[in-house]
Amino acid sequence: MSHISIPEGQYIDIGEIAGQAQRVHYHEQGTGDPVIFLHGAGGGASGYSNFKGNYPEFAKAGFRSIVPDLLGYGLSSKTEEPKQYHLDFFIAGIKGLVDKLGLKNITLLGNSLGGAVALGYALKHPEDVKSLILMAPGGVEDLDTYLAMPGIANMFNIYKSGKTGKEAMRAVMSMQLVDQSLLTDEIINERAPIAETQTQAARSVLVVPNMTEQLPELKCNVLGFWGMQDAFNPASGADKLVKGIKNCRVILVNQCGHWVQVEHREMFNRSCIDFMKNG
Repeated sequence: MSHISIPEGQYIDIGEIAGQAQRVHYHEQGTGDPVIFLHGAGGGASGYSNFKGNYPEFAKAGFRSIVPDLLGYGLSSKTEEPKQYHLDFFIAGIKGLVDKLGLKNITLLGNSLGGAVALGYALKHPEDVKSLILMAPGGVEDLDTYLAMPGIANMFNIYKSGKTGKEAMRAVMSMQLVDQSLLTDEIINERAPIAETQTQAARSVLVVPNMTEQLPELKCNVLGFWGMQDAFNPASGADKLVKGIKNCRVILVNQCGHWVQVEHREMFNRSCIDFMKNG
C-alpha cells in the first residue's frame, strides 16, 4: 500500500533538532498575512487531512494559508525516539518552518496537540505571533485528566489491542465526532496509510506540560472553540482560557466533538476569518 494517501505539497529542510536533520512537509495557498494550521495527534494525522475543508477558504479571504505536518506526523520527518515527542520538539519544528519561510505577524491555528503547540509557541516566541486560534487545545490539564477522557482511553486500548489499518482508524476516530456521517471513507483512507508510517513513539504518551498558570503571559488576541461533546479534551478547559488570557473569547458549540473545524466547518471558517480581519 502506498503511504502517500494525501496530496504531496512542499518540503523544507529546517536543520537539526535533537541531533537529527529534520524536514517539514506542508501545503500552502494564498497570499497575505500568514496563518499556520497545526493539526492534532493520533494515528494518521496530517495537516491536510485535518484542515482541507478550511485552509482554501482562508486563502480566498486574503490570507497565506500554511498547513504543515508536525514532526513525527504526515509526510514530515519521523523519529523512533519516544522521549523526543515532547512539546518543545514540536514547537522547534514549527519555529524552523517560520524562520526558513521568513514569516512575521503569524496567526497560529491549532487543534488539540496543535493547540498546545500554538500556546507553547506563543509563550516561547511572542515576537512572532499576532494572534492564536485554539480548538480544544491540549496543554491546559494535567496528564491524568487527559488519560481519563473516554476518547483517549479508547485510543490507547485500540493501540494495545493489535488492531491495525482502517478498522483501527475508524474505531479510534468514531469518538472524534458527534455526527458519525462526517467520518467518511475518504478520511479513513487518507489516514490509515499514513498511520502505517508512524513510529511507536508517536503512539506513546506525548509530553505536554500544563500551561494554565502561564496563560496570563499571553498578550496576543485569542479566539477559542470547544465542542461540548468533546471526548478527548474536557470542555471545562474553555473556562481556563477565558479566565487566564487577557484578550480572549471562546465559542462553545453544542452537537460538536473534538473536530469543530469539520463538524461546524462554515461557522468555524467564517468566525476565524472575521476574527483575523477585525480582531
